[in-house]
Amino acid sequence: MRSVACVVSSVLLAAALAGCASAPTKVAGDAPPTLAFAPERQRPVGEELAPQVAMLRPDQLPIPVGGLAGRTIRVERISDIRLGPREIVLTFDDGPMPGKTEKILRALDDYGVKATFLMVGQMANAYPAIARKVAERGHTVGTHTQNHSNLASLGSDRAMAQILAGQNSVAAALKPAGLRPAPFFRFPYLAETAALRANLAARNVVVIDADIDSKDYFKTGSEPLRARALSRITERGSGIVLFHDIHARTVSMLPGLLADLKARGYKVVHLVPARGGGGLLIAGAPAEPPA
Repeated sequence: MRSVACVVSSVLLAAALAGCASAPTKVAGDAPPTLAFAPERQRPVGEELAPQVAMLRPDQLPIPVGGLAGRTIRVERISDIRLGPREIVLTFDDGPMPGKTEKILRALDDYGVKATFLMVGQMANAYPAIARKVAERGHTVGTHTQNHSNLASLGSDRAMAQILAGQNSVAAALKPAGLRPAPFFRFPYLAETAALRANLAARNVVVIDADIDSKDYFKTGSEPLRARALSRITERGSGIVLFHDIHARTVSMLPGLLADLKARGYKVVHLVPARGGGGLLIAGAPAEPPA
C-alpha cells in the first residue's frame, strides 16, 4: 500500500509503474477503462522473507467449522476499538477484485468471521456486483478514496474531493442492494495529515488505522506471506491487521492463516458503525436493538 501504480485487465496485466501515485491502465472487455490500486513491490533488502514461526501443515488443517469469530464492536470513534489479548480485526484494502475478493469471502465464511473491506471508488465502479456481494455477506464496507491517491501529497480541497468521490462511488455500488458504506475510511499508503484527519472526524468518519501490516504487497510466495503475517500477529498479540483483496498470494494463504489463528486461540472481532439511520442499511451493521 505504500508505493504506487496500477493496474490490470481481466487477465491481470500487471505492469507496476514504480513511483506513480495511481496511474491507470487500460482494461479489456466491458470493464471501465481505468482502475486504481496500490501495486506489488519487490521485497526490500533486509526484509525477512519467511520468519521462523510454526504453522500448521496442510495435513493438519482442520475442516473449517467456525470457532474463530469474536465479538462485535460498535465504533463511533477510533478509541472505541479496544482489543484484548488475542483479538484481531481483519481488514482488506483496494478491492473489489474479480476472482480474488470472492475467494477471500469464502475463506472468511468457512471460519464464520467478518472483516472490514476498505474499497477504492474506481474498483467499486468497475465491479459493483462484487462490492454488493461483500456487503450482503455481512462484512463491513468502508472506503479508501476514489483512485488510491496519496492524499498527503495533495492540497486539502483535492484530498477531500478524492475521499468524497470514493464514498459516493462505493455508495452507488451498494445502493441497489439497499445498503450503504459505513463511515469508515483508511488513508492510501497510510499517508495522512492532521488536517485531513480532523476534517474527517468533523464529518463523523472514523479513520481505521493499521496496527499490523502484513506487507502482502511484497512479491513473495503465499507461504512466506502467511509466516510473516502470523509472526507479526503473534508478536504484537492483538490489533488491526492490514491485507489487500487484490493479490493471489493473499487469497492462497488466508485459509491456512485462519487455521493457524484458530489453533492459537485468537478471535476475529467485527467492527460496525455505532450509528445507523438515514434510510439505507449500513453494510455489515447488525439490526438496531429495539428501543
